[in-house]
Amino acid sequence: MFKNHLKVAWRSIKKEKLLTVIKVGGFALGIAACLLIALFIKDELSYDKHYKNADNIYRVVLEVEIEGETKKSTHFPLLFAETLKTDFPEVQNAGKVYGSQLSSGGKRAFRKSGDSQNIFEEGFLIGDQGIFEILDIPLIQGSESEVLLSPRNIVISESKADKYFPNGDALGKNLILDDNSSNPYTIAGVMEDFPTNSHLNFDFILPIDDSNISWTSTNYFTYLSLDDNSSVTQLQTKMQSILEKYVIPAQIQRGRDASFIEVLKTIEYKLQPISDIHLKSDIEMQDGLKHGDLRFVWLFAAVAVFILLLACINFINLSTAKSANRAKEVGLRKTIGAFKSNLISQFLTESVLFSVISFMFGILLAWGLLPAFNSIAAKNLEIPWADWWFFPTVLICSLTIGLIAGLYPAFYLSAFRPASVLKGSPSTSGKSGKFRSGLVVFQFTTSVILIIGTIVIFNQMDFILNKELGYDKDQVIILESTSILGNKIDNFKQQLLQLPQVEAVSKSDFLPVDGSRRNQTTFKNIGEGSENEGVLSQTWEVDYDYVNTLGMTIVEGRNFSKEFAMDSVNSVIVNQKMVNDLGLANPLGKEIDNNYQQYTIVGVIEDFHFKSLKEDITPLAISIGNSPNTLAIKIRTEDMNGVLSSITAIWDRNVPNQSISYGFLNQKFAQMHEDVQRMGSIFNSFSLFAIIVACLGLFALSAFMVEQRKKEISIRIVLGAPFRSIYRLLTWDFLKLVLVSIAIAVPLGWYMMNRWLEDFAYRINIGWEVFAGAALAALIIAVLTISYQSIGAALIQPLKSLRKE
Repeated sequence: MFKNHLKVAWRSIKKEKLLTVIKVGGFALGIAACLLIALFIKDELSYDKHYKNADNIYRVVLEVEIEGETKKSTHFPLLFAETLKTDFPEVQNAGKVYGSQLSSGGKRAFRKSGDSQNIFEEGFLIGDQGIFEILDIPLIQGSESEVLLSPRNIVISESKADKYFPNGDALGKNLILDDNSSNPYTIAGVMEDFPTNSHLNFDFILPIDDSNISWTSTNYFTYLSLDDNSSVTQLQTKMQSILEKYVIPAQIQRGRDASFIEVLKTIEYKLQPISDIHLKSDIEMQDGLKHGDLRFVWLFAAVAVFILLLACINFINLSTAKSANRAKEVGLRKTIGAFKSNLISQFLTESVLFSVISFMFGILLAWGLLPAFNSIAAKNLEIPWADWWFFPTVLICSLTIGLIAGLYPAFYLSAFRPASVLKGSPSTSGKSGKFRSGLVVFQFTTSVILIIGTIVIFNQMDFILNKELGYDKDQVIILESTSILGNKIDNFKQQLLQLPQVEAVSKSDFLPVDGSRRNQTTFKNIGEGSENEGVLSQTWEVDYDYVNTLGMTIVEGRNFSKEFAMDSVNSVIVNQKMVNDLGLANPLGKEIDNNYQQYTIVGVIEDFHFKSLKEDITPLAISIGNSPNTLAIKIRTEDMNGVLSSITAIWDRNVPNQSISYGFLNQKFAQMHEDVQRMGSIFNSFSLFAIIVACLGLFALSAFMVEQRKKEISIRIVLGAPFRSIYRLLTWDFLKLVLVSIAIAVPLGWYMMNRWLEDFAYRINIGWEVFAGAALAALIIAVLTISYQSIGAALIQPLKSLRKE
């Protein structure tokens, strides 16, 4: 019986070639999209789950109430990890990494001992022996118990060891960082490369300089591992004793006032599972790491489900669209004794066969699209051909989806009455037509929502990349690792200024983009009558040319000037946000204090964005200081290659045989938002998949309607109905469905995209033109899709059609 079902199914496939191509094509597109999304979601959810003791590894997070708002931080004193390990027996081990290094990132000059040419490398992590043991980083060479115990040890990844020491003899070799040849590092270990699904992913690990053991200096991320029987809730409660025993006394001894101590008393210590760091870290933590977004994971999961539903709907509509062609077959089978169950099993067999074939093509399509998808998603995903579960899962899914998608067509087609179909008039119920129309409404509602989402995401990214930022990011070249110039850096700067294409040059590692240095402290207005509790502020060290180089606007007071000797000592320029938060009505000349030093405000700059536009502008104070690792060069020419050649020539004269490393400020700004751009590109790509699948569904229903109304159309043509009348008759039925879809989709799309935009502190307003554009696009897509069938129906030869009646 089953063999006979397969033969009939195969004959049906060969007979209706166009129908087969559309059925298989729609299914394959949906399956390919679902597979790609599934691989993406699997990778996102797998972060930091590869550690042997992953369920018991945590990162410490601090929550504190400041002016009625809960702030979060991952930065702790150097002694915090050691205290956890000694004071709490349930803590098996505790370790730390230098958080400021993660935030500053950037390239460092690097070379093997004996070489003269520096190479610029990224991926440096500063950590201690505890973090090495907690993460159980596999070593290929070296002793796990002592790799980071010496302050001049370094651990490098296997890939970097192969790159610089191809003969496998890296252990014990010396490396020179930042051109400091007098104090090299010794390779104490070669580790396996970090997995790509690790929130910490570095090629070099350096020991922490533990000379600063103050409880008031918070620069370190703290990780800990617990024993199996520990209660996280109880430990979090017990950890509050650290606050009273160590932190508050240290701050009192440092001279902090009562209002600051009251803020400290609101601190709560929380333990964040290491597997939550990638997807569940709030923006406020500012840990300098690249994170995923759990909301995007669920969004893509929903898109995958919808695409698969659309593909199944297509199959249902396409199966019933050609029902008239199968009516006589059903009638004859029933006449000669076939039971309804036989017919249902026949049509389900066909459905499963279509599903299996579609899965084969869908997997091949996903495999072909995977390189492009990896490029968009910045992933290294692979089809898991060798995994034992892959093919059984594919087989089960293909059988299940085939059965589900084939249920309605099987029961629908097997319900024809033999007497009716043999007379040439197969009966179809009104309920069936409403059901199919409902499916198309669902398809186009989904499509319109996706079109709205695509437009909003595009507009938001255009808004971010072109928004007035309060500084000039265009035509600014960033030179990195300029500390290699040593005492030549100021002379180098003057040589650059002599170039006619160079407008200004500034020396500072603090830039308004991710990947630059960040310092943060609390400022207090120490003027008479001040009642402010203090303001958490960024504190940047810049030179005299910083404001002019980046095109910032002084709204009150003046810029730094060498004519004022005190500018290099205790003068400070603050942004408008700092002025407002400190409650300074007339800020110029006012004294502010950060418990390290008192400053006099000499200028106020217009607020500018130095974080992602997901975040609000926060207080900022800039002062004169020495931060020589980066130069910002403002140019005034379109000949970028020419000015880069001139800058490189000056560099080569000052540091022969040392390669130059440069970037562009506008590119670094775009990189701040590349995660959103990347997710937007993925969303848009799969939206296109869904729209194509929906169009196939509309094509299916238009084919069904034309099939059912051939006799009516032929009679109308015989009676003289013009082409436009027939075209309008068939088109309007579908456009009504699309209009209903638009009416449903607009409020849903508005709600969903408003929720998405809530993640941005600075966002577009969704105007009526977005919905008008989405509606127009849906109507155009619908008209183009159904025109093929409608035009074909309007041009049929009525006598040939009526002769069959």
